[in-house]
Amino acid sequence: MATTQLGLVFLVGAGPGDPGLMTVRGREVLEDCDCVVYDYLVNPELLALAPEHADRHFVGKRGHETSVTQEEINRLLIELARSHRRVVRLKGGDPFLFGRGGEEAMALAAHHVPFEIVPGVTSGIAVPAYAGIPVTHRAASSAVAFCTGHERPGKDAQLDWAALARIETLVLYMGMHKLAEICAALVANGKPVETPVAVIQWGTLPQQRVVEGTLASIAARAQAAGMGAPAITVIGDVVRQREAIRWFDNRPLSGRTVLVTRSREQAGSLSRRLRETGARVVEYAVNRQEAPTDWLALDAACDRLVGVDWVVFTSANAARFTLNRLRERGRDARAFNAARIAAVGPATDDTLRARGLNADLVPATFSGEALAAELIKAHRERSPGKPLRVLLPQADNANPRLKEHLVQAGAEVIAVIAYRNVAQQPPIDLAKERIDALTFASSATVERFVAALGQPALDALIGAGARCYAIGPDTAEALRRSGLPVAAVADQSTLAALVDQVISDLGEKAKPVGEASA
Repeated sequence: MATTQLGLVFLVGAGPGDPGLMTVRGREVLEDCDCVVYDYLVNPELLALAPEHADRHFVGKRGHETSVTQEEINRLLIELARSHRRVVRLKGGDPFLFGRGGEEAMALAAHHVPFEIVPGVTSGIAVPAYAGIPVTHRAASSAVAFCTGHERPGKDAQLDWAALARIETLVLYMGMHKLAEICAALVANGKPVETPVAVIQWGTLPQQRVVEGTLASIAARAQAAGMGAPAITVIGDVVRQREAIRWFDNRPLSGRTVLVTRSREQAGSLSRRLRETGARVVEYAVNRQEAPTDWLALDAACDRLVGVDWVVFTSANAARFTLNRLRERGRDARAFNAARIAAVGPATDDTLRARGLNADLVPATFSGEALAAELIKAHRERSPGKPLRVLLPQADNANPRLKEHLVQAGAEVIAVIAYRNVAQQPPIDLAKERIDALTFASSATVERFVAALGQPALDALIGAGARCYAIGPDTAEALRRSGLPVAAVADQSTLAALVDQVISDLGEKAKPVGEASA
């Protein structure tokens, strides 16, 4: 709906790629906008921060390709300010450092459109840092110059290569297609031919690649390695520091792509752990969690907890949905009376603790048989001779093994649906991805993944080298039933243990990302 007053436009620097490098202020305005205009280099994860109702306009520009002109972008921002309350212009890096933010601000000012500048972390500093290269160093460089390798044709003042050759560190933006020419110009103006150079492509992202050389060799090496935009080039003795302080692209899973099959609500913790090891994460959620079609069974079970010995939560979702339902009905943890509580895994235990409940039993490993045995043993020690009654709030497609083992041991099990796992087809074409690892945190997810992907695509994925990792024995068995080879099984039913298994197995194998060095 059009407004009579012009909206506020924010020129926001999105940082160099890693979504964690976006500023607090940038995140604040993005989360509160009703329109976002973004570039090619903006990480898609940042777009997810904008409200679902916010209009989205892609105006990405790529070198040597037909794209939206700067004049068209300027006009679009002015038009959007007339119909929206808060417009975010999201730009890679910093808007005022080779980001053409100054031109956009001038256009807004000329049309009396209010705006705010939100600086961002610039690629010229962050990308070298992620490659282990400080742009200044007391022993190597006291001055740094940031230059563009793509000057506007016809600009009155061209770069003074004689002056630049005397500066200790040069950082080039957008210079790949002229790299040989730039190196030759620096050498011709007195910079030593053996000066170290590093080209960093996709800096700060898991797919970051680095090629090292000298002014004499770097152009040929970068071309041989297939280096292209987006890239930052660092010229100077500071490049030598990389050998000692390289930290980002030599982590255990650097250069690897890992598929996370958990639902969007659950994927965050596992994805974060994997990214911290250097992996590129592809989230492929084959299901989402929803409330039951009705609450009758769960409500009735929670109203008749007298005589129940154990309430067993086999997932954080089961705990979350059950406790939320109690709260909606005006009840709290006192509803459990004298029943003891079991939580499978630390995530479930943490969910309970956040609601003021301490689990009486958290099994070290989880399989239906092992958990049933621990429950029966604990009950016999506390109430010998008394029949065991268990309330089991669970998913609609829960693995039946726990209930089966308890019933076989003579227990009475009240299994009720606390939530549903609803299948969905992720909008990702895995045929276009090179996947090194598939991670599974439940047997139900295995089944839904196989159904969503289909056998031909599954065979192609495994045939291309993807390896499967399971959080526990039940999940591993589900993989085997589906015909999927199991590379490793976590020794504990935790996300940390699952990541450790991926690192232990995959981290030892030859990595696909190579480097050329001086």
